[in-house]
Order: sequence, then structure tokens, then C-alpha cells
Amino acid sequence: MFEKFLKRTNWTDIVISILFIILGALFIAKPTEMMSVISILLGMVLFIVGFLKIVDYFTSKDKEDYLLTIALVSVVLGVIVLFCSDVITGIFRALLGIWIIISGIKNFQTTLVWKDVKSNLWTLTVLCSLLMIIAGIVVLVSTTLALRIVGIVIVIYAVLDIIARAIFIKEVQDYLDK
Repeated sequence: MFEKFLKRTNWTDIVISILFIILGALFIAKPTEMMSVISILLGMVLFIVGFLKIVDYFTSKDKEDYLLTIALVSVVLGVIVLFCSDVITGIFRALLGIWIIISGIKNFQTTLVWKDVKSNLWTLTVLCSLLMIIAGIVVLVSTTLALRIVGIVIVIYAVLDIIARAIFIKEVQDYLDK
């Protein structure tokens, strides 16, 4: 059962990494347009969800004030996101950088476990993990770099994550076969 969980989790992470490769390629090809599209989509989603929650609040029998508050906050955030894409770019870059750093740290912890199991590939996965952490830091501190660099870092992150996951899947299988 634990084996199935590990494999399913790793394959899900690989699919997410493939989506990141596509996102990174789009950032490399059309960086300004991508940020505009992301801002517009996020703003529209927040606005629509908030609007629907407001309608739900006024049409339901139970009037829960916190739902109205959440709905209004969502509408306001949606409008802000639609009209302040520069702020969204900074927030997106920060969240992306934090996500990449956390993923690198998680992979680093996993490789330390495989070192104790005497895996031959642990040094490669340590290198991939460290490169992911560095890529996340670059995304966080690079306020003057173009969005294309962010796209390149996203692609690098995704490729490194796929490599680390593939190695982990192989090591789990080898360990379980013993």
C-alpha cells in the first residue's frame, strides 16, 4: 500500500513538472503576454467566485456573515488583480521561488535518506536538489531580470524535479525488490 502511494505521488509530481515545463516555455516565448494572461485569468476567477458567493449569500436561507466577507474580499482582490498586474508579477515570482525552494529542500531530505540506504545515485539527486534551491533563490531575488529568465528557471526546475522523481521511483523499486 505504501509502495502504491509513493509511486502515485511521484507520478503526480512528474505530471505537474511537465506542466511547469510548458508554462516555462510559454514564459520564454511570450513573457509579457503570459503575465498579462495570468493576471487576467486570476482576477476573473477571483471576481467570479466572489460574485457567485455574494449571490449564494443573498439567495440562501442561512445568512453566514463570514461567507459574505469572503465573497467581498474575493471580488475586491479580483478587481485589484485585474488592474495591478505588476504587483501580481512580484507576488507570482515570490510564490514560485518559495515553491521551488521548498521542493528542492524536500528532494534534498529524500536524498539524504537514500544516502543512508547506500544508493549509488544519491549524489546526482543531491546536486539536482541544490540546483533547485539555487534556482528558487534566483527567482526570489532577481527583481531586475526579465520574465524570460523566470521561464528558463521554471523549465530548469521542472526538468530537475523530473530527474529527481525518476531516480526516487527507481530507488524505491530497487529497495522494495530486495
